[in-house]
Amino acid sequence: MTVQLAGHDPDEAATNTLDPLVPRPIDRATIVPADGVVDAATFDVAKILAAPDDPADWPAWRDAIRALAADARERLDHDDAAYDAVPWASRCRTAAQIWLWDERLYDWHARRFTPDRLLAAYDDVGGLDGLVLWHAYPCIGIDGRNQFDWYRDVPGLRELVADLQARGVRVFVDYNPWDTGTRRETDAAGRALSDGEALRRTADALGVDGVFLDTLKHADADFLRWMGATDEQRPLALEGESRAPNERLRDHVVSWAQWFADSEAPGVMRARLVERRHMLHSVRRWNRQHAEELQSSWMNGVGVLVWDAVFGVWVGWNARDRSTLRRMARVQRAAHDVLESGEWTPLAGATSTAAADGVYGSTFRLGDVTLVTLVNRADVDGEGAYLAPELAGPIGTDAAAAWDVTAGTRLDGTTVRIPAHGIAGVVVVHGDEPAWLAPLVAAAAADPHEADATFPARDAALVPHARSTGAAPADAIRIRPGTRTHTIEWRRRETGLEGEAPYVEEWKPLPPRLHDVQRHERTVTLGAVAVAAQPVTAGELADWRGEPAPAEPHAAATRIDLDEARAFARDRGARLPTDAEWREAAADATFARPAPSPWEWTETERTDGVTRRVLLVGGSGVVVEGSDWYADGGPQPPERVLSWLRTGLDRSDAIGLRLAWDLPTEETIR
Repeated sequence: MTVQLAGHDPDEAATNTLDPLVPRPIDRATIVPADGVVDAATFDVAKILAAPDDPADWPAWRDAIRALAADARERLDHDDAAYDAVPWASRCRTAAQIWLWDERLYDWHARRFTPDRLLAAYDDVGGLDGLVLWHAYPCIGIDGRNQFDWYRDVPGLRELVADLQARGVRVFVDYNPWDTGTRRETDAAGRALSDGEALRRTADALGVDGVFLDTLKHADADFLRWMGATDEQRPLALEGESRAPNERLRDHVVSWAQWFADSEAPGVMRARLVERRHMLHSVRRWNRQHAEELQSSWMNGVGVLVWDAVFGVWVGWNARDRSTLRRMARVQRAAHDVLESGEWTPLAGATSTAAADGVYGSTFRLGDVTLVTLVNRADVDGEGAYLAPELAGPIGTDAAAAWDVTAGTRLDGTTVRIPAHGIAGVVVVHGDEPAWLAPLVAAAAADPHEADATFPARDAALVPHARSTGAAPADAIRIRPGTRTHTIEWRRRETGLEGEAPYVEEWKPLPPRLHDVQRHERTVTLGAVAVAAQPVTAGELADWRGEPAPAEPHAAATRIDLDEARAFARDRGARLPTDAEWREAAADATFARPAPSPWEWTETERTDGVTRRVLLVGGSGVVVEGSDWYADGGPQPPERVLSWLRTGLDRSDAIGLRLAWDLPTEETIR
């Protein structure tokens, strides 16, 4: 049994001593003993309540967990007024988290947002109800810009929010409580603003619907005050990362069901049991199979987070799981009132013998309508008389009718077919059919389940660059062509290095594995090239732009994004060096990095069609301290690189450039 210790959060404990492929103790379902006694500290933070293996124990278990929930509501004086203030939140079932400059959302050539293209990418999961617009990590910390700057400075962002909302999608911004080392927010009079007030101003300026609390399960009192409704401000929905404790279900209407390890017989999500309108989004960010969290959500009547590009790393959902979610979301949206207001009986609706085939059910009954959610834990398709006959009486008679609303068929008995690791839904009606039933059945009939569970891999391919057209200056460092072995060093974060997944099927990587320094040997083939011994200067850049000369014209140029850097190089008959060319040139005695030197752009850019990333080299004189989540700063050795996710805000005080030239084959290489 997991116990919450005072002053200690086991969700944030180091994982280096644990098997990363095995759920941590805090992730495992909390066991409710036969006597139903669970201490309040344990129950109030439990992720999911384990179900007994023996169906004979299920009735007593249901009574026990209901009593625990009722006790928590009374003990904590639970208030659900926040749910009345944002009633849409309990319908926000399928959500996604998107990097603002995801290539499905942002057209890099036109430099504009493309919301329709993004939403079309999620049509095959049934569409989105909510979207978190991720904006700063892992790039924040490259300079002094704070998390609010990274929203405030984005052109067209308010219009993007309005476009998404017009298409029925609720929009969340992201709050980073760990951002303490960048510029502090003040008002026009210079008064310091709390993060809550600064975020309220940001949310109002953008017109968003809610706030995602990155790394937080819940916000503090000041933050809550700024997020709540007053005569002057509309309420914002708060979504915590991972488990929201019972005490905070009164003001956090959504939360992530992140890294929840269910029992074999599907358990009950504690937050949903205590507050039926609390929406959870199941998510396991590094998994390539999502059947377990889909089934857990289906049995609990909650939602799912589709996070298919985790901080630039492609972790796309396979066709089977996308099909399961599409069928699941269609039913959940149609039968929302049944799921939210109906009588919920966990582990009911399937025969007790169905468990032998790995089949389990739950029921939600509202008036004359009962929804039975069924899951198949087995590796093979299941088909049998799984539906409990007492649900409907004599199905097929005038007394009751039943439909498989995931397959789109009317049942004439209790036999149901459930795909391997899949779901099925049965609606039983005693009386008049609800208006939503016939369209639901028709849509399901036209949408057969897909069984392909192959991971939809993407290749992060190098973006080709054009050869230079001009002659290299005499003082440029000539690199002899050929094959070399280079040592590459980088700080492992969730971004990976070149598009590869740093973690696969893992349970919550944390320090020291999350931010450790990685090194590997890379074989590179170099052509005949020359690299400038000096970086481009501020004076050279100002002259090219037609701007007044800067105060320090000989300082390294900064505040130039990658496309502009390429244009500058092209106008001088040059190009940018690759990271390998830069590293090779850096070994020459004439290679200079005048202090304070910025990171430098390279032509080592990759795209997988979703994320564009480029390697930065050299380090910088800027160091933002206070969190491991910040981008690297400070001078770095030549082998060190920073994998930079491209943004629309790439002009930075800490990024500059130097030039390179392709050499004619007849030129002598020294």
